[in-house]
Amino acid sequence: MSLKTAVMKSVKARYRTQPDHPWAKFPKYAVFRQKDSGKWYALFMTVQRTKLGLAGEGGVDVVNVKSRPEIVGSLRMKAGILPAYHMNKEHWVSALLDTTVPGKLVLELISDSFELTWGT
Repeated sequence: MSLKTAVMKSVKARYRTQPDHPWAKFPKYAVFRQKDSGKWYALFMTVQRTKLGLAGEGGVDVVNVKSRPEIVGSLRMKAGILPAYHMNKEHWVSALLDTTVPGKLVLELISDSFELTWGT
């Protein structure tokens, strides 16, 4: 099972939310939202490596998560944590789902994002 599949399965079970797919042009992009507010807490995408400033060709799976602005800089110093793709880079980061970022850290980032978007 891929890291993306495992993480999405865990997110569905832990937060009891199902992803939606808001863009017809990108049907595999999956958004997890807060049940009450509809705010996003995780966005799963496949992005071309070159659009992320990465070497190589083809796409790579990422998840965008909200983070506290005071730790975004230190998170981005970790391997596989990048400025958020197509999101506010002060509040969001992208984590590679190619095993560069350990699954445990990905789940912690999603947990933090869930908490930051809860009730806002």
